[in-house]
Amino acid sequence: MNNIVWHQHAVTRELRAGHKGHRGAILWFTGLSGAGKSTLAGALESALHERGVHSYLLDGDNVRHGLCKDLGFSADDRRENIRRVGEVAKLMLDAGLIVLSAFVSPQRAERELVRELVADGEFIEVHVATPLEVCESRDPKGLYQKARAGEIKDFTGISAPYEAPAGAELVIDTSEGDLEAQVGRLLDYLVSGGYISA
Repeated sequence: MNNIVWHQHAVTRELRAGHKGHRGAILWFTGLSGAGKSTLAGALESALHERGVHSYLLDGDNVRHGLCKDLGFSADDRRENIRRVGEVAKLMLDAGLIVLSAFVSPQRAERELVRELVADGEFIEVHVATPLEVCESRDPKGLYQKARAGEIKDFTGISAPYEAPAGAELVIDTSEGDLEAQVGRLLDYLVSGGYISA
């Protein structure tokens, strides 16, 4: 690492954000499998796109097809998965994007690691706090059924713990209210925080 030096380029994050007309940020959606993280993040991405806001959605399953396809689901591999995604999100933030990251990310320490990569106010933790019984009743991928049958070891919420955020910027239970209202709460937060215009 002694011969590796960070190169500061002429076009800065501030210039990129100015060009796009909005501030960059990382919205980190965390919650149990089936909580509605990807659905909520996808609906927000569509709403941002309609407003002309430059964003990108990093989805837990999608990154495992490429960036993290060499990783399994051990504690070490899950930590490395989140570390890689955090570094990619940081680069996208530097490009001036609003980055939407939808990952179970069950450990507080892993989420805090990503928060510490960026400046204050650039990491917005969204706890998708849908109750376990609701997530399990949805079971879109049949994972809870397999976990209950012992076919999946260390499954978050069943045989492995989920550490809920202690101070998430937003808490949304997707079993309460409708998707449009939930997206509205996210947009209101971004507007009130000066990330996007009304």
